[in-house]
Amino acid sequence: MPADIVWTTAFLDFTPSSHETGVAFWSAVTGYTRSPSRGHHDEFATLVPDGGDAFLRVQRLAEGADRIHLDLHVADPASATRQAAGCGAAVVTASSDGHVVLTSPAGLVFCFVPDPGGVGIGGGRPPPARWGAHTSLVDQVCIDVPRAAAEQEARFWTEVTGWPPHRTSSAPEFRPLVRPSGMPLRLMVQAVGDERQPATAHLDLACDDRAAETRRHVDLGARVRDVTGRFTVLLDPTGSAYCITDRDPATGLTAG
Repeated sequence: MPADIVWTTAFLDFTPSSHETGVAFWSAVTGYTRSPSRGHHDEFATLVPDGGDAFLRVQRLAEGADRIHLDLHVADPASATRQAAGCGAAVVTASSDGHVVLTSPAGLVFCFVPDPGGVGIGGGRPPPARWGAHTSLVDQVCIDVPRAAAEQEARFWTEVTGWPPHRTSSAPEFRPLVRPSGMPLRLMVQAVGDERQPATAHLDLACDDRAAETRRHVDLGARVRDVTGRFTVLLDPTGSAYCITDRDPATGLTAG
C-alpha cells in the first residue's frame, strides 16, 4: 500500500555561502514572502504565497552541496517508512518527532513528516502568480537520474506515492506522475546522459509565456543555459539549474 500523502513540500537547501543569494532569488521569482527564520540555528524558513498553503521552504545546510529535497506529509511516518523501505528506500535518520530522512533507490534525499493537520485543506494549492500579461508557478520536482536507473526510480515513486504514471510517447526520457487534484507539486523522473550518483533534483515552473518569463528571471539574476522546443534551462545566481516550461500553470499539462 502506498503512503497516504496529504501534501508535498520542496526544500531548497543552500550552503552558507549561497543561502542568502538563493533565498532572495527564489522569493523574487515566486513572489512569495520569506518567513522569519526558525530551527535550532535559524536554518529554516518558508516562502509564503499570497494565497493557498505554503509548499516551498528553504534550509541553510551545515555541510554538503546545494540541492533540492522533497518532504512528503503523511499521517503515519513510521508506516510510510516501512512501506518505502520495502520498495527500495534507505533510512538515513529518524527523529523522535516522527520526521524520517530517507534516500530513494537512486540516492535522492526525501523525508516523511507528520501531517500537522489542515495543510492543503484551508488555502490549498496556490494559484499561479500574475506578472503583467502572463502567469507562472513552481509546480514540479524533477528527479534527474542516469538512464539505466530511470525505470526503477520512476517505479519507486509510483509505488511510494500511489500516483500513476502519466503516459506519454513524445519524450521517453521524461516519466511524470499524475499529480492528484489539489497537490501543489508534480513529480517527474528524467533520464539524463551522465552517471550522476546520487540522483539530483531540480524545480520546474509552468508558465503561459516562456519568453516573457525567461526575461523576468534573467532580470532577477538567472542565466540561460539551454533552450529547447518546450522548456528553457536556466541557472539561478547560485549556479543551480532549473527549468521554465510551456506547461499550463493551472493544470500542469502541456497543450497538444
